[in-house]
Amino acid sequence: MKILFLTTAHKYNDDRIFYHQATELVKRGFDVKICSLCSDFQGEINNIKIESYPILSSDAKEKVDTFLKICHHYQPDSIICSEPLAVIAAGKFKKEKKVNITYDITEWYPSFRMLEVYSFFLRFIHAIKFFLIQIYAGFLSNNFIFGEETKKFPLAYFFPFKKSIILPYYPDQVYIQESKKSLEPNKINLCYTGVFSEEKGIGNFFEAVNQLQQNRPGLKIEITLIGSSRRKIDEIYFSNLLLKYNQFNINLAKPTTFENFTKAYDDADICFDLREISLENHHCLPIKIFYYAASGKPVIYTDLKATRKFVEVSKFGFLVDPQNSKQIADCIEKYIDNPTLYNTHVDNARKLYEEKYNWNKIRDSFVDFAKKSIK
Repeated sequence: MKILFLTTAHKYNDDRIFYHQATELVKRGFDVKICSLCSDFQGEINNIKIESYPILSSDAKEKVDTFLKICHHYQPDSIICSEPLAVIAAGKFKKEKKVNITYDITEWYPSFRMLEVYSFFLRFIHAIKFFLIQIYAGFLSNNFIFGEETKKFPLAYFFPFKKSIILPYYPDQVYIQESKKSLEPNKINLCYTGVFSEEKGIGNFFEAVNQLQQNRPGLKIEITLIGSSRRKIDEIYFSNLLLKYNQFNINLAKPTTFENFTKAYDDADICFDLREISLENHHCLPIKIFYYAASGKPVIYTDLKATRKFVEVSKFGFLVDPQNSKQIADCIEKYIDNPTLYNTHVDNARKLYEEKYNWNKIRDSFVDFAKKSIK
């Protein structure tokens, strides 16, 4: 049985698509191919066929035509799509061959990033347009995979009789380096990974570190930063932060490969995500929290509704107001003043991963869903 993944905005080696879903299906005997439109590679990796082209900025017709060409050549029995345009292309192929279409919803659609390029008035018009496209994609799909409970709106409510599963972003142990630590006296290593932008909270992180240094002038603070800026405006913002806080010992590293991600922060004592509070962020679960837990790292995260509801953060970290640097510094100091609490959170993080937040708990349900979806 052949399963084809179609994605416009995710790279062919995306952690969810390549390293978990496609890899699992190949292990179970499926013939699997991934087509991405934002990176350039044609070949085969770990028995997964890949046909990827860097045409993300091209018009919709070229993208759909590319997907259709691949569908015609590969002749899949089932197609798993990550975006509405991929679903629309699969729907055109479905007119020629009876094939199952699964829509894997992992992003808020339409996202605020899609709308911010328009004027205030046009944002409303385009929001309606993108929303209708999302509904149309739901109509074309046979079933749904939801990356989070909060991603079920609106498709699960418009199409309640279509089969669906919740498939969280839990990591496979093969990609995890466990690095449980105890705090060293008068020293701490604070870690931020991801996009260096104001919206993602890098500024909030530096303000909290600065507040901690003011509270504890004798404390040796090391900062581990792993990531990059995607836009010019973010590069300028981040460069200004580095100049402003140049008194700190900063270990700055470029984004690493997925296989080496958890190794890149193994020296960190606490991992952070202090993204800004917004309606969209409230309904999106920052997925790296599961990797931090798997590594045995306590966390300090923005108090978002999705995180608060679906992750037992209080057992291995703190939820905070990202702009309240005093509150964040106080949380760090709780660990410094109470090493037993820190060690408890280290153990709890790893335990929760082993008991709940790991790929092994959900791999069978995903494969069964894929099997039943093929007509």
